[in-house]
Amino acid sequence: MKRTFLIILTVLFLLPVVLFAGGTKEAGSGQIVIGMTVPGLQFPFFVTMKNDADAVAAKLGVKIIFVDAQNDSAKQAAAVEGFIAQKVNGILISPMTVDSLVPAIEAAVKAGIPVATVDRKANTDKVLVHVGADNVEGGRAAARFIIEKLGGKGSVIELEGTTGSSPAIDRKKGFDEVINASQVKILVSQTAEFSRAKGHDVMENLMQSNPNFDAVFGANDEMIIGAIEAMSSAGIDLKKKITAGFDATPDAFAYMKEGKLGATIDQFPGQQAGQAINALVDFIKDKKKPANSVIYISPKAVTSAP
Repeated sequence: MKRTFLIILTVLFLLPVVLFAGGTKEAGSGQIVIGMTVPGLQFPFFVTMKNDADAVAAKLGVKIIFVDAQNDSAKQAAAVEGFIAQKVNGILISPMTVDSLVPAIEAAVKAGIPVATVDRKANTDKVLVHVGADNVEGGRAAARFIIEKLGGKGSVIELEGTTGSSPAIDRKKGFDEVINASQVKILVSQTAEFSRAKGHDVMENLMQSNPNFDAVFGANDEMIIGAIEAMSSAGIDLKKKITAGFDATPDAFAYMKEGKLGATIDQFPGQQAGQAINALVDFIKDKKKPANSVIYISPKAVTSAP
């Protein structure tokens, strides 16, 4: 009887070890589980990224646990903490801002979970890899489009993205660099937080103080669409204004087809997510690090729907 009791105790002791060994891999299946979080699915760009990430993961036999941060840094940090508690095998994250997720990312790495950032960077050297578009070059491409369409002269209103986010910083840097080297003048530059509603409201106000503008650049498609709607409501002839957005979202292509938007910058979110997931899987399986810790995809201006 005593021996039977000892055997039962041994089994009960070992059971959690068997269940939880290897993180969240399903027992016997060896399936890799990756936690993924992005700033918010209210942004069409991140919907595309999530869908493409799911497709890549399915091909690789990888499971993704997804959390929408709903444009809240605290919620995103909590999501990463949750991934750590669940013992996922890797984390794929597009951080809200360059600083907001650094503690959570470093905590994950300390726990032995590799982290890859995608689209947006974090101010830490602990990530396995960052895969994103060259947003500085994307800003330059938007500026070159506007300069060409204006014939090298005129004025532009610039709508910036979320303050502190790496895409907002880099797109503005590239855009301003090229514009300032031309004869086109930036009348005003103000954040509209990557939001369509904010883009509308900010543009509505800026038009009153800067009525004589020739072009508008929105650092994402949501902002430029909001600005276009504000111009339309004000009775402005959109054919007489040059407009450019960024992200190549379905709505942007619809607006171009209707002749309301001049161009958008495609930064290929599917390629970004795919390369980041592959890098994580290679490291999880074989401890193979990517050849480069930062991988940039070259964005390009597109002026018509695919």
